[in-house]
Amino acid sequence: MSTFKLPDLGEGLAEAEIIEWHVKPGDRVVVDQPMVSVETAKAVVEVPVPYSGTVTALHGAVGAIIATGAPLIEFDSDAGTVVGAMPETRVDDYVEPALERAGARPASRPRALPLARALARRLGVDLNGLSGSGNDGSVSLDDVLRHAKLGEGNGYAEQIAAAPNAEPLRGPRRAMAQSMSLSRDQISASTVCDDADIHHWRSRGDYTLRLLRAVICACRAEPALNAWYDATSNTRVLHAHIDLAIAVDTAAGLMAPILRNIAALPPDALRAALAGLKDAARRRATAPEDLRGFTLMLSNFGTLAGRYGVPLIAPPAVAILGAGKVRADAVAVGDAVAVHRRMPLSLSFDHRVVTGGEACRFLAAVIADLEKPD
Repeated sequence: MSTFKLPDLGEGLAEAEIIEWHVKPGDRVVVDQPMVSVETAKAVVEVPVPYSGTVTALHGAVGAIIATGAPLIEFDSDAGTVVGAMPETRVDDYVEPALERAGARPASRPRALPLARALARRLGVDLNGLSGSGNDGSVSLDDVLRHAKLGEGNGYAEQIAAAPNAEPLRGPRRAMAQSMSLSRDQISASTVCDDADIHHWRSRGDYTLRLLRAVICACRAEPALNAWYDATSNTRVLHAHIDLAIAVDTAAGLMAPILRNIAALPPDALRAALAGLKDAARRRATAPEDLRGFTLMLSNFGTLAGRYGVPLIAPPAVAILGAGKVRADAVAVGDAVAVHRRMPLSLSFDHRVVTGGEACRFLAAVIADLEKPD
């Protein structure tokens, strides 16, 4: 009797759900025929039969959750008893050597993770002759993807480099690509959205100036979003001052120059500083020191278009507020319906260090200040 245990399917996951059995007790099976489809947190994986024999028992019905390393199926093996011994995380050392010891693995059959073998079958990739990067030369999922030109080597790099109008990213566009790559790799972002009813503003004025005032009020109400976070040391720094990076759309690309210590500036000085900041950005005259050291970020993308968004945070900051296009909305006022002007807001925050409650309190404070008449 041979017991086959659920292997680590190459993803380091602790369990999988049985989606469909392709065999049943009493079936005669041969190596590599479809045995069971299981779903992990990332994909549906077809696990092949590890060795020839007769199925004697299935451990788990459709819908059952099976832990990695738990018994999955039992066989009467054609080549004697081969009982799988679950390794730490090396499925190739579990399935393939078992086949070799049982004499059931053909000499020409390449070593491969079950997930890689199933993907190769779907993509029409021939594993024979494919060089494997896994343990002892086993073929991994990445090896199959590279060979199929679906992974990093997707075939477009050469075409892009050879295009007559190809140009390297420079200046603000290069900086944006680097910053957004860091955001993707380093931040666990979440976004919460809401609207501020600005119908009672006495004058429309400058939206950005009102947003700056609202940010100042929100930082006083909930300082956790005016902060830096370093994941390496798992350390947070809360700032008493607000150095606000403001996204500016320029012909050369996106820039985010910084208004320093905005809470200390009176309205007229803040207005002048904001105008100078935008002018310098559009003339490419922003000093390097005015692009570093922001504690919080603001994107007033609604001046162009868009209602809500998912603004991306640049580390080490932990939050960015986005303001969408102000528009007239039908709203309930008591038992009647009225038309009010509303400003959509999107607040993204780093959920590793900022709680949902802190983010919502910050956004509520922004809304409360924006909804004041002046």
